[in-house]
Amino acid sequence: MPQINTATVLQLSALLSALPAQYFISQWYGTDSVQRLQKTERIIGYWNSFSKSYLSLDAWTDRLKLWISKISHHFRSWYYGNRRTQDGEDEQIHTYFAASVYIRSPKPESVQFNVGQVIVHRRLGYSGVIVGWDVKARAPEEWLQHNYPPEKQGLRETPHYLILINGPDRFDKSVVYVAEEEITIIMGLEVHHPDLLTYFSRYDGSKYIMQPWLRTFYPHD
Repeated sequence: MPQINTATVLQLSALLSALPAQYFISQWYGTDSVQRLQKTERIIGYWNSFSKSYLSLDAWTDRLKLWISKISHHFRSWYYGNRRTQDGEDEQIHTYFAASVYIRSPKPESVQFNVGQVIVHRRLGYSGVIVGWDVKARAPEEWLQHNYPPEKQGLRETPHYLILINGPDRFDKSVVYVAEEEITIIMGLEVHHPDLLTYFSRYDGSKYIMQPWLRTFYPHD
């Protein structure tokens, strides 16, 4: 009986696997020339898209620039929001949409709701959680004019809240900035939002507990 060595075993294995491999390739790739051409064009398209997004130096450079821009904006806001003027008063740079990084203390009596409370919009019915507030609306003038026509100008002087909107899609990062009279508080409802853990550590059944960095800015909420 002839002796079978390792090389012979490998050759036999390759031959035996060739037939099923050919079958699966033909099933996926198609036997028709038009199908093969379409699949080939699709594979080339996927590769070009992948290489532009992940193998291109320019793409990674753009990502880095965006990251640096966000970080520098955060530190500029922190610096200007907490510096003191010569007479000792806070020089507050009021970033739009409740994003100012100054400490809200003391808390005005006009602001009824707290960061971490879950809300429902009175008219539109969506729910969400409060992550910030302004004593009155702070937004670009164009935004204010669009959202508050002449008959609603009074709302501009009322408290406004930044809300993470509750949604079924865990990748949905929707937010909204609304006046206090448009929302009401609800308990026992948990919110689903991809940025939730950035602001809160847990839900206690009535409200969300702020992360330490957020509590620094809202010590009375």
